[in-house]
Amino acid sequence: MNQVRKEWKSHSAEGVVLRFVVHENRRCHGLALYDWLLREARRLGIPGGGAFRGIAGYGRHGVLTEERFFELASELPVEVRFVCGEDQAGRLLDAVETAELSLFYTLSPVRYGVAGVEKADWSKVLPPLF
Repeated sequence: MNQVRKEWKSHSAEGVVLRFVVHENRRCHGLALYDWLLREARRLGIPGGGAFRGIAGYGRHGVLTEERFFELASELPVEVRFVCGEDQAGRLLDAVETAELSLFYTLSPVRYGVAGVEKADWSKVLPPLF
């Protein structure tokens, strides 16, 4: 049996994962909402994020939407995800409220790291999260 060679907990740091789930066709200030969230997060100094398109989903109303070949204005879910510090997540949530948006989100504690790089060298490959 292979043993773990590194004590990964000490090689990682603590932060949060902030996730929003939005409809693909929803807009804010002339942009797709997922694009607005990514741009706003970048403006606030959050070091990275991503938008991930779902192939099917349903929300609080129970209406199932699925990807269809000819669908133009899609109601499919898009998850917009950020790994950041708790204060950074709070600033983005403040910006969402300032923009008068009503968005579902989750905020979860997370440990993050960079495999293949010693923790002391993270600043060379990863922007600060706090």
